[in-house]
Amino acid sequence: MLKKTRVVYRPESRIRHPLQLFREMGRDLLASRELAWRLLVRDISAQYRQSLLGIFWAFIPPVITAAGFTLAKSSGIVNIGNTELPYAAYVMFSMSLWQTFVEALNGPVQAVTAAKAMLARINFPREALIVAKLGEVFFNFGIKLILILGLFIWYKIPVTWSIILAPVALIHLILLGTFIGLLLAPMGALYQDFSKGLTLISGFWLFITPVVYPVPSNGVFGSIVKLNPVTPLLVTTRELATTGVISDPQGFWIASLIAILGLLLAWVIYRLAMPFVIERISS
Repeated sequence: MLKKTRVVYRPESRIRHPLQLFREMGRDLLASRELAWRLLVRDISAQYRQSLLGIFWAFIPPVITAAGFTLAKSSGIVNIGNTELPYAAYVMFSMSLWQTFVEALNGPVQAVTAAKAMLARINFPREALIVAKLGEVFFNFGIKLILILGLFIWYKIPVTWSIILAPVALIHLILLGTFIGLLLAPMGALYQDFSKGLTLISGFWLFITPVVYPVPSNGVFGSIVKLNPVTPLLVTTRELATTGVISDPQGFWIASLIAILGLLLAWVIYRLAMPFVIERISS
């Protein structure tokens, strides 16, 4: 016998009772585990079943980007400056981290947009969509680890004890992307412009993130790069995995605090906004 769930809507804002709201959020997060796992398995299976190159798509962008910039640097077309790693390894490693951030950024918007029909017909914990996408981001990075391990072996990059802390910085980088994506997810479900806009913004954002160049020390552009919250998280992840010397610990902790508190705020906004979004897409 199916158990019916009764949903009661009240005119009073739920934000007036924050403790009750947080209890509901925690309860639904726990209740979403099984559905999130099923969605994760479905999405990963579909992602690689409908692709000729399969997991190689995790390697192709970093390799192509590294090849192009390495050729441009060796030809003197661009003056990149010195990097702490061999330049090709530097770009491939950095691009793998950048791809992971972008996947975390796009994930919530894509998940909510793809699930509009299900949201309109079925009542289920909305957190399942986000948790499933987070699982997909970590799964895809696990595949990228094959490339990263290959870089360490090929270029004989020394391994220090700090590499065990690199996953912590990586998680903070993913949380930052999820925070921004979750904040945009309700509007992204209503307007396709948000998905297209994210693609444009990601391209510009890559330009001001030290992925293909070291962190600039001077000038207006250097200030913009340092104010970019992705910079300290991506750079610290790279440094912990390679040199073990953190160049900007203060920036890392500030960006991490923004990511964690921002994600909590975005989750609250997501909870409050989704009933209105579902009402719009159902009408």
